[in-house]
Amino acid sequence: MSLAGKVCLITGAAGGLGSATARRLAADGVRLVLTDVDGGRLAALAEDLPVETVVHAGDVSVEADVDAAVAAGVAAFGRIDLHHLNAGVPGPLVRLPELSVADWDRVLGINLRGAFLGVRAAFRQYEVQRSGGAIVLTASIASLRASDDLLAYHASKHGVLGLLKGAALYGGPIGVRVNAVAPGIVPTALFAGAGDGPGGGDDMARRAATTPLRRPGTGDEIASVVAFLLGEGAAYMTGETVSVDGGAAAVSTVRPSGGAGAWDPRPGDVRMHPELEHTRESTA
Repeated sequence: MSLAGKVCLITGAAGGLGSATARRLAADGVRLVLTDVDGGRLAALAEDLPVETVVHAGDVSVEADVDAAVAAGVAAFGRIDLHHLNAGVPGPLVRLPELSVADWDRVLGINLRGAFLGVRAAFRQYEVQRSGGAIVLTASIASLRASDDLLAYHASKHGVLGLLKGAALYGGPIGVRVNAVAPGIVPTALFAGAGDGPGGGDDMARRAATTPLRRPGTGDEIASVVAFLLGEGAAYMTGETVSVDGGAAAVSTVRPSGGAGAWDPRPGDVRMHPELEHTRESTA
């Protein structure tokens, strides 16, 4: 059951979830290859970890950067056993008609293209090593449910599940398991960058209070599930997406216990769709 002595590559390692996973795996004796665009935060994280760690600053949406991160890990440790492909960005909180092609491409590039490049690099390295292994993707509650904001984020995270299933089918016969963790509301800097409006970083605790567990999650709680999926305790699991969201994905919002009737939808509609302002009187 122990992961001690294994080597794991983590993308988006400088962020809240990535750094929590790095600390959890380090406590289990896993040697680490950490990559992120923020080289300074990577270096600071590595200094705090009690295991051999290689850092590589790079962009997961750039093929050469992904390949270089894997090469750096192999140069240091001779192999990479595990991959946690975690890097992601939310994109801007804007109305659908205002979403730019540039923002769409950036989010899909990091969240979906980056995940593909990471999966492909992992399989290429497993082939060179002639070994099996385990890959865990960071999906999201946005992989399973939708809202009318953060459209690019939702589309990219739905795409991650398609990548997951295809990769799991390919990897199964050669001993490579591919699973995903789907976090719900976990206060990190990720969504703080989406803006200060509702649905960004300023109201996460209030929104999380609507889940069955009535609270947000923590990075450590997500990291513990990632560690499980990477380990031998999950040896008969592949192609699975494990929700870690306080029960949010189980809620039926049209039933009383799910909050049905708890909010007046009109102010929210007008906030998101100013063109509907003229309907306020007619629907009052």
